[in-house]
Amino acid sequence: MSDISIRKAGQTGRITFTRPKALNAMSYDMCIAIEDALDAWATDDAVKMIIIDAEGEKAFCAGGDIAELYETGTKCDFAYGRKFWADEYRMNAKLYEFPKPVVSFMQGFTMGGGVGVGCHGSHRVVGNSSQIAMPECGIGLVPDVGGSLILARAPGRLGEFLGLTAARLNAADAIYAGFADYFIPEDQWPALIAQLEETADYVLIDAAASEPEAGPLTTQQADIDANFGGETLSDVLNALKYSDTEFSAGALKKLSRNSPIAMGAALEIIHRVRQRDDIRFALDQEYRFTFRAMEHGDFLEGIRAQIIDKDRNPQWKYSLDDLPAGIVTKMVLPLGADALTFEKGE
Repeated sequence: MSDISIRKAGQTGRITFTRPKALNAMSYDMCIAIEDALDAWATDDAVKMIIIDAEGEKAFCAGGDIAELYETGTKCDFAYGRKFWADEYRMNAKLYEFPKPVVSFMQGFTMGGGVGVGCHGSHRVVGNSSQIAMPECGIGLVPDVGGSLILARAPGRLGEFLGLTAARLNAADAIYAGFADYFIPEDQWPALIAQLEETADYVLIDAAASEPEAGPLTTQQADIDANFGGETLSDVLNALKYSDTEFSAGALKKLSRNSPIAMGAALEIIHRVRQRDDIRFALDQEYRFTFRAMEHGDFLEGIRAQIIDKDRNPQWKYSLDDLPAGIVTKMVLPLGADALTFEKGE
């Protein structure tokens, strides 16, 4: 497949995104190819480690390829999207649970679906250009691909802040928030990857790592905790409005762009996942929302405004001030027979 290169190299299994002109956005076929490789390499004694990287300077993987989701969804065909997400989430779980070291090298943009591949491994490397984010609420989705688990584990209320505002993380902040483990200057990556292919010795990663230049998040932690600790989106909005600081004004501006339904549900999901701390539970909660996102949420309008028409003026179903509590509950109710199973072919 021209969009992704999957092969063995030395003692490693290698996965490389190879569509840099599309910011290495992940298609359905790429997702299935990764899952097939994970299935094959889990019991292959010749593969001691997996290394995941990407071609190009701009992005490791800037998200999922959502054009097909929009095309089918606007025709009221919701089955394709539901299958896409179910199969992608199954792959995310297998990657997270993989029994051997998984090393990812994430330059440039790593967002959405890219987080589901790059940020669930055992050794997650960022560099000078790295920018990691979960921007789903801006298109009417919730942080998914297991991202809710990373957000739930972040210090204090940082997960709520990142999930609702879609703030971007540089290398230092990505490590601080739990999306990455190591900073290594990007000019050192090719030689390190060659050594890892030869030896499969992950200690080499520790030896190559250094301290990145500090990011802004640590200085904002107190403000984040004070304003994003509410039970509901309304609680968060009220805290920000009454805070009347430069931080709160900036956060309110970010929230005003995003889908109220998605933000309300994202908050609920992060709270639930924090209580369970389990990847499959996180993916199950996310799937409850994404299963309903086209038919009952803001997803199709979000895609139209951001990707199709590019007018950046989404007409969300509700405003920030009139979001009914019931709609958030409805979007994350159990799916019954449609629940995520993690079984291939279902």
